[in-house]
Amino acid sequence: MKAVKIRRIVVTAVIILVAYLLQCSVFPALEIAGVKPNLMLIVTASFGFMRGPREGMFVGFASGLLIDIQHGDMIGFYALIYLAAGFVNGLFEQIYFDEDIKLPLFLIAGTDLVYGLGVYFLTFLLRSDFNFLYYLNRIIIPETIYTIAITLIVYPLLLFINHKLETEEKRSASKFV
Repeated sequence: MKAVKIRRIVVTAVIILVAYLLQCSVFPALEIAGVKPNLMLIVTASFGFMRGPREGMFVGFASGLLIDIQHGDMIGFYALIYLAAGFVNGLFEQIYFDEDIKLPLFLIAGTDLVYGLGVYFLTFLLRSDFNFLYYLNRIIIPETIYTIAITLIVYPLLLFINHKLETEEKRSASKFV
């Protein structure tokens, strides 16, 4: 039973690390009009509504901490934002169905919008940068659209990995019954 949990932790850590490396190395080359998709947010939200608030918070904290380390302004800023995103998406675990892609797309789009607004408020508005419509039209909405487009590719892969891990967990649990 412990080996299955360790396997889930290792697979989750590898997914976070791969998403981070893709976001830092590959996605800047895919930047369109200064906007790139937020792969770390896709992973955080997906783990939240697939596995619940607790795992969403852990994945969000780890993802945010990696981004904090990369940007280096304040350690914990993005970790807190991603942690909250993982928790809120985890609250939708009860109404989440694997077959329906509408809810994950809606949740990831909403999370990205709230993320963009939160980052604007906490980093720009508090420094007296009041050009909200420019930021909304040039960064928040295009990033949300781009993130949704990438979600259509990444989410089925995350769903497949989650199904494999769940079937292995169920098979392992049935051995003890």
